[in-house]
Amino acid sequence: MHFSSTVAAWIAIGAAVVAVAALVLLASARRALARVRAGQTQLLGGGNTDIIDFAVALQARIDELRKSVDELGAGLARVDARVDDTVSKTAIVRYDAYENSGGHQSASVAMLDSSRSGVVLSAIQGRDYARIYVKELDRGRATVALSPEEQEAVDRAMAS
Repeated sequence: MHFSSTVAAWIAIGAAVVAVAALVLLASARRALARVRAGQTQLLGGGNTDIIDFAVALQARIDELRKSVDELGAGLARVDARVDDTVSKTAIVRYDAYENSGGHQSASVAMLDSSRSGVVLSAIQGRDYARIYVKELDRGRATVALSPEEQEAVDRAMAS
C-alpha cells in the first residue's frame, strides 16, 4: 500500500502542477483577450459592434466616397468643356489704318476660345469717319480674309 499511496501523491502533485500551469495560461489568455478588446473598442470608437460589422460599414462608406469622387470628376469634366468654349484668349493691336493719320486710332481685337474660334473686331478710324468690321473665326479659319493687323491680333491672342 505504501507504493500506491506514494504514486497517488505524485499523481496529485502532478495534477496540481498541471492545474497551476493551466491557471497561468488562463490568466495570460484573459490578459491578451482584454488587450484585443481594448484595441477593438478604441478602433470602433466605443461602439458595441464587432470588427466585421465595422469593416462592412467602412466598406460601404468607401463605396459612397468613390461614387462621390466619380460624380465630382464628371462635374469637373463638364466645367472644363464649358470653360474651353468661353472667350479666354484676347489681344488688341492698335495701328494707323491710313498713312499720316497718326495716333494709332484704329484697332483690331481678337476674342477667341481655346480652339481658336471666336471673332475679330476691327475699328478703322479715318479723319472724317469710323468703320467697324466683324470677322468670324472657326478653329482658326476666317470666313473672310484677315488683314495683317487682324491676323496679328489672332496670333497674339493664341499666344497669351
